[in-house]
Amino acid sequence: MNNEIKKQMMAAAVVLMVACTTPKETVKEDYGNPESADAAMEVTAADIIAQGESLVKASDCKTCHHVANKIIGPSHTDVAKKYEFTTTNVAYLAGRIINGGAGVWGEIPMTAHTDLSQADAEKMARYVLSLDGEIEH
Repeated sequence: MNNEIKKQMMAAAVVLMVACTTPKETVKEDYGNPESADAAMEVTAADIIAQGESLVKASDCKTCHHVANKIIGPSHTDVAKKYEFTTTNVAYLAGRIINGGAGVWGEIPMTAHTDLSQADAEKMARYVLSLDGEIEH
């Protein structure tokens, strides 16, 4: 099996796993066309979390963070255990992702990611927080 097929199969498996374990909460997401009521489409919580996971995997997060093990920064699972999955914490963690910082998990600063949009950083935060298994209601 070539690598492209393996990647596609892995992506499909991840989406299927998230879809099977995450409540089917729906939210409206606006894609920027204010003239059309059809601009907003329903997106499930599982879709947003899967998008966040893709963004995390495509970023430099893995340089300092691992899903389960502490590297330089805390594991994503440890972050999920520390912060309840709430809208407030999603916004807070998105701000930390964008602006970086230090002091919460130690003195080694987290690199700022100023090229990320607030929406993408929030998707990433939702993915990380989903690793504790508690989805906001």
